[in-house]
Amino acid sequence: MENENPDSSPTQTRNSLSALDADTTTLDYRRPFITITMLFFLWGFITVMNDVLIPYLKESFELTFFQAGLVQFAFFGAFFVVSLLYYIVSLATGDPINRIGYKTSVIIALLVCGAGCAMFYPAAEYQTYTYFLGALFLLATGVTLLQIAANPYAAILGKPETASSRLNLAQGVNSLGTTLAPIAGGLLLYKVFAQGGEVTIDSIKIPYLIYGGLFVLLAIIVWMSQLPKFTNEEKLESGLGALEYPHLRFGMIAIFMYVGGEVAIGSYLVNFMMAPEVLGLPEATASIYLAYYWGGAMIGRLCGAISLSDIASESKKCLYMAITAITVFLVVYCVTAIRLDDGALSFEFMKPAQIAPFLLLIGLNFIAFVLGRGKPALSLGVFSIILIALLAVAALGNGNIAFWAALGTGLFNSIMWSNIFTLAIKDLKQYTSQGSSLLVMMIVGGALVPLLMGYAADVLGIQHAFAVPIICYLYIAFYGFYGYKVKQAATA
Repeated sequence: MENENPDSSPTQTRNSLSALDADTTTLDYRRPFITITMLFFLWGFITVMNDVLIPYLKESFELTFFQAGLVQFAFFGAFFVVSLLYYIVSLATGDPINRIGYKTSVIIALLVCGAGCAMFYPAAEYQTYTYFLGALFLLATGVTLLQIAANPYAAILGKPETASSRLNLAQGVNSLGTTLAPIAGGLLLYKVFAQGGEVTIDSIKIPYLIYGGLFVLLAIIVWMSQLPKFTNEEKLESGLGALEYPHLRFGMIAIFMYVGGEVAIGSYLVNFMMAPEVLGLPEATASIYLAYYWGGAMIGRLCGAISLSDIASESKKCLYMAITAITVFLVVYCVTAIRLDDGALSFEFMKPAQIAPFLLLIGLNFIAFVLGRGKPALSLGVFSIILIALLAVAALGNGNIAFWAALGTGLFNSIMWSNIFTLAIKDLKQYTSQGSSLLVMMIVGGALVPLLMGYAADVLGIQHAFAVPIICYLYIAFYGFYGYKVKQAATA
């Protein structure tokens, strides 16, 4: 049985390693970090598949926007339920991950994800919407367990001062999954497995069996891998534990707002692009352009990993960020040009004038990083302000301006999870894992905010509903400028 324990801050964890010296420890962290980033990729991929699934299920079961929002409610509601149970168990009996180890925890979580994907087959067979929601809840249970273990683990695999940089890098790989998911999902559902040229309930069966197989394959890879063993001698004391720390409590609300805002935007972007007052795109085409939203998040997160790293030369940072942004943009640009008509592969590239607004947004993202000066909290505040402006334009503008303003929000959502997470668990010491479970619990924002936005869409129209997430980013701006500050625990 493994003896790793995330219940420690990065500094404590590194000090507890007795078998390895500093140099070899750094080398040994590379392979396990690659393994962990594979987890980030796959759960990013499967999470964003919901965005492709929502408009499809809405049409198949003739749902309102509010009812379609129950897809995200079932998925992200699991994060709240499972994380709350984890916190309660950790208070009563000690940290579960410490008892069974990281590897066993991750393998169990991956197998649960695989089982959730497999449940889509009987759900499609019986054509029952509630069965789909149950499958999503089980799938999300596995993803929740992965989040609780993988986020603090990625943070402690290296120097404490570059924890945000590592999480941004891992989240960048997560964004690769979220970028590919709409394209792969759109092609699989609307082209490869569509029957007679039409998407039916049966079109879901094989794609989700494939996804389930990927989770099982990754579980085997993790089982065969070796993960560093971390120990922590400190005992959890009686009381509220991590909740005693004000910056964690503020961070929990920030996570709620961030996930709620990001998921709500992603959930209704396809319908937003289909709206006549925007561009009136066909559903299959709109699902492809969703890749710019998640591709922008990938650009921002990878650039964030560079901006928040310990690279001494500012000129090198800027150069690496520019190369990264251009490279990822070209990948997204080429991938979104892929078309599959009647089994024939073709490409339909956007013209330079059409794509120019997105390039300008990438430039604005670069300026935002400069204004953030490599500081996680300041960057958080600056990015929030820009997001508020983009959402206002999306909700009140029209045509291409509204279209790109909405898609451009991905660029500025990019660094929020990583920065909020590392700021919130800072100096929690033995309560780090417990704090992680509380932060993951607040992913429930992804269940509630989309419902609110869906209700607004039913009442006000899908475009004006894009003003709803502005509330989320106003709070995150507060956290980035003030709420992140570490204060003594209430009982200290």
